[in-house]
Amino acid sequence: MNTQTATDEYIQAMRLGQKEYRERVMAGLSPHPAVLDELLADNATDAVVDVGLVEIPAERIIGVKSSGRITAFSASFRPLLDVKTEFATKWISLCAAHLGDTGITDPIVCFEYLGNFYVQEGNKRVSVLRHFGAPRIPGNVRRVMPPQSEEPRIRAYYEFLDFYKCSRLYTVQFRRPGDYAKLLAHLGKKPGESWTETEARTFNAYFQYFRDAFFGLNGKAEDILPEEALLVWLELYPFSDLGRQSSMELRKSVAALWEDMVATTKEDSVKVQTKAEEDGKGSFVTRLFSGLDQLDVAFVHQLTPGKSAWVLGHEAGREHLEQVFGERIQVRSYFDASNSELAEKAIEQAVADGAQVVFTTAPPLSRATLKAAVKYPKVRFLNCSVDQRYSSIRTYYGRIYEAKFITGAIAGAMAGDDRIGYIASYPIFGVPASINAFALGAQLTNPRAQIELRWSCVEGTPQADFFADGIRVVSNRDAPTQSKMYLDFCNYGTYLLGDRGDLFPLCSPTWLWGPFYEFVIRSILSGGWKQEKDGSTAINYWLGMDSGVIGLSLSDKLPEGVRQLANILQSGMKNGSIDPFFRRIVAQDGTVKNDGTHRFPPADILHMDWLCDNVLGKIPPYEEILPISKNMVRELGIYRDQIPAEQEVRPREDSERIR
Repeated sequence: MNTQTATDEYIQAMRLGQKEYRERVMAGLSPHPAVLDELLADNATDAVVDVGLVEIPAERIIGVKSSGRITAFSASFRPLLDVKTEFATKWISLCAAHLGDTGITDPIVCFEYLGNFYVQEGNKRVSVLRHFGAPRIPGNVRRVMPPQSEEPRIRAYYEFLDFYKCSRLYTVQFRRPGDYAKLLAHLGKKPGESWTETEARTFNAYFQYFRDAFFGLNGKAEDILPEEALLVWLELYPFSDLGRQSSMELRKSVAALWEDMVATTKEDSVKVQTKAEEDGKGSFVTRLFSGLDQLDVAFVHQLTPGKSAWVLGHEAGREHLEQVFGERIQVRSYFDASNSELAEKAIEQAVADGAQVVFTTAPPLSRATLKAAVKYPKVRFLNCSVDQRYSSIRTYYGRIYEAKFITGAIAGAMAGDDRIGYIASYPIFGVPASINAFALGAQLTNPRAQIELRWSCVEGTPQADFFADGIRVVSNRDAPTQSKMYLDFCNYGTYLLGDRGDLFPLCSPTWLWGPFYEFVIRSILSGGWKQEKDGSTAINYWLGMDSGVIGLSLSDKLPEGVRQLANILQSGMKNGSIDPFFRRIVAQDGTVKNDGTHRFPPADILHMDWLCDNVLGKIPPYEEILPISKNMVRELGIYRDQIPAEQEVRPREDSERIR
């Protein structure tokens, strides 16, 4: 090997290193590799584990064990010292060996901490190999174990350790708990299942292919890891597609999902909109050239109105639209989208029929909705669910807890003793808030009120149990529409249990979808619908009584004084003078959740996962949920990130497993 060639390579590497040095200094970043000893100064740990010989992904070698020679390297291990130094001579000698017949054979010695590597011996070997683009560098590794904590990054790292035992891969390093399990599910692998060498090589090759497409779209400019982006991509495409798609097809598919990938990793990516306010009516020019004097609207439902009162409520909203807008809109409904395949077909048919706006009216339809939204970016898609981080679709739901507070006050006034029964639906976003609001409302009229909590999504017969136990006031499901039959039949709402088992209705929250659908269509027709400035914000409408989306039905049998109280509370809720949670609140574990001096932000209410101290009962774990209810809990459950992945993600066909 010609020494001059190796010298020329050093000069080139040095110039690149000096350029990197200047750029990082200008950006206010450290120009040298990180130093593990400095990182561990405030995170002392004595736990160090020998891992053995590892094929280390080169990009994960980010630093050195101690600070002895860091000034000789730029942050990415490019050399910085003059070509006439002893350091340069040794680098050039290693370069010559690498380009010659022998190559660099000795593994480096390094420490691993939180998935990154810090060199103890072999800095110049790393520098030479990275200069020539080596994807992996062999190294004898010792792992520094971080102290266990509830910090998401630490929890994710301990999940990585289980992943590594089976896969022997350092290629992906997630920052959020649950992501490794999601990846395994997408790959058709069970937790704890060992990987073959072929599977590991295939994954590395496919993931590198995805990384190239991701970084080709300026992925380094966003605070998102390629592995995090891959999880979003796998929501729509099987992993095996990475072996089938051309580079152009892959870049196109990644580009189409780009904003959704960014949105899923940003802490502030979800905008919870609590008012039915238009984005802006649009200028005269916008309205003039919008071309939306007429609008084609589609509703896609999981079931039929005959089988589902929930669908019936949304169909009532559709009828409201037709009455308000008349010939300005054309509306079609598509039913029985009961699984992902039928949902995709129904949405495709809606678009083929000319739909410009598509409402999918149940949370389990969100994946099919996202897939269509990516495919048809000019069509507006909305899914009836909450807390979805995808920016390609908007979601909408109701703040039912507001009406639950009032029905709780009615229940407290009507209970003959201090005991009130509550039958909750699913442990999903917003439901704990409804339970707590009901409990606080009951305390308003009976300070001693105790709410005995049961769940319809687990084994048991709650109403029969309440009757046998002497509880005579019970809160059940919320009425899907204002139709009086739902209140009178006592299948919904709050009611009295007679001593002979007969039921007497009292009140119920109601869902009124018409005003929301009117708000959306009016906004679009006026030219007011627009994307957020950065395009990666997920908009979740969460509307309440002030927007007319949540109502309250009162029974004729309600005493006049209680009815008057309910009307006063309803008026206060609508004008904002009453907030159920603006008071001192203590949780079951004794924690003071509110000292009475502040209001909860909408996101805190939506994500409540605790219960008030006058609630007797608990939030059921996923293992207790009935099979028929698990789909909803997977989609919107307050602990959905902790659901075992093989249960969370639909199983792949054998042909889609990692090969």
